[in-house]
Amino acid sequence: MCPKDGRPVVDVISGNHSPAIVHSLLDDAAADSGDRVAVRDGAGAWTYTELADHSHAVDRWLAERGVRPGDRVLVQARTTRELVAMFHGVSRRGAVFVPLNPAMKTFHLRSVLENADPRLVVVDDSGVERMREATLLPVHEAGKVWRETASLTGLRAASPARPVPTDLAALIYTSGSTAAPKAVMTPHAQTVFAVRALRTALGYRADDVVFCRFPMSWDYGLHKVLLACAARAEVVLAGEESDLSLLRRMRETGATVVPVVPSLASMIVTLAGRDDAPVPPVRMFTNTGAALPQVTIDALRAAFPGVRVVRQFGQTECKRISVMPPDQDTERPGSVGLPLPGTEVAILDQDGVPLPPGETGEIVVTGPHVMPGYWRAPEQTARTFRRDERTGAPRLHTGDYGHLDEDGYLYFAGRRDEMFKRKGIRMSTVEIEAAALDVPGVHAAAALPPTDTRDLTLCVVTELAPRRVLRELARRLEPAKVPAVCRVLDELPLSPHGKNERRKLATMLDGVIS
Repeated sequence: MCPKDGRPVVDVISGNHSPAIVHSLLDDAAADSGDRVAVRDGAGAWTYTELADHSHAVDRWLAERGVRPGDRVLVQARTTRELVAMFHGVSRRGAVFVPLNPAMKTFHLRSVLENADPRLVVVDDSGVERMREATLLPVHEAGKVWRETASLTGLRAASPARPVPTDLAALIYTSGSTAAPKAVMTPHAQTVFAVRALRTALGYRADDVVFCRFPMSWDYGLHKVLLACAARAEVVLAGEESDLSLLRRMRETGATVVPVVPSLASMIVTLAGRDDAPVPPVRMFTNTGAALPQVTIDALRAAFPGVRVVRQFGQTECKRISVMPPDQDTERPGSVGLPLPGTEVAILDQDGVPLPPGETGEIVVTGPHVMPGYWRAPEQTARTFRRDERTGAPRLHTGDYGHLDEDGYLYFAGRRDEMFKRKGIRMSTVEIEAAALDVPGVHAAAALPPTDTRDLTLCVVTELAPRRVLRELARRLEPAKVPAVCRVLDELPLSPHGKNERRKLATMLDGVIS
């Protein structure tokens, strides 16, 4: 398990000993690959040496403002080169990076600020007034901060802080079953272990260009920055790119690895179908968060000949659980791969008893990547992060359901709130949506479990008539799994991470029904 006393951990890639501290990933890259491009955004690019220099300048800027080890530095800013430097600079100061989605509104900001209790707040210029409505703390405008830190590059470094692997590197706020966002505590050791294990599992290379549309406020985007660093690759921060210019920008940057969620994958497929120019040199699409439907996987392979479409499964609470080996991406349809190196996945029934291969239960994870819990939320932590009775190791109860096959490959069935019984048959929204997306002409689908006032309902974006969709589903699903109602909408509400917003959808439908 992860060390408790700050000792070095074994690098799961090379076997070498190196400190499990986030900014050590950057320092190692700057030492041996300083001239390589590290990060690119719409305004330009920095090499690894330049990124390291800017991160030292951030460290100095923070020190001048009294930031101490353990202090929280809350940043609500667009994902740019400067934000990457801020992340590493906060690590150098021994402080805790707290990235927030720029779209977070005042309602949630207040609860996050109270929970995080930051020492310092940095926010995009356009969000300054909203932030000042939510806190009495001094609010630093990001544009001014970036100019001030740029002026400090090359000057004498601040007196160094020396974080140890068990110190927190970040608090990642996520939505979930509670009204207010909750923060996953993310220590250096768990973060670095996950990065190195993922690099091994995914096979990132130094000549890769990782085209990332996701913000660093989401751990999927944050870890793409760190994964590229561990591989000495280039990461392109493309969250500000226009949807219409997406494919052109992928060509211009020479994108070879593209992380996707279903909505982004569908957009890429649509653009590729309209574009006569050669497709970008993508060798691998990776997916986590919401699962990619098979029809979308097939469309990506058709549009990008020879590409690997790598399915993964994970949670912020442990970063990643499993990865389908890239050279097996066409095998075992429906599987989300093998557990990360050095980790263990078990399937437990409702009494905590391990289930045999093929039987569905809760997915439970142990390993060096399991986080210690939620920040200042002991009751939620106790429910989700428990101790393995055999070893005493932290054990993450994911609330997700699935099964393992005889060879240890994991299959995801759905979250607890996506699993339900209807007509005596257990099913999940995931399988219903996958069947709907297999119907030619259905562009997006979201299933809503039955309630006291509403039967199983399917919402789709399509030109087809609802009856036609239900008829096609009856050819693909058992009778009990065919929705009672199909509603055609112009679009489905999505989260910032591309997942179906079922709560918003249910509210919309219930308003129509009532």
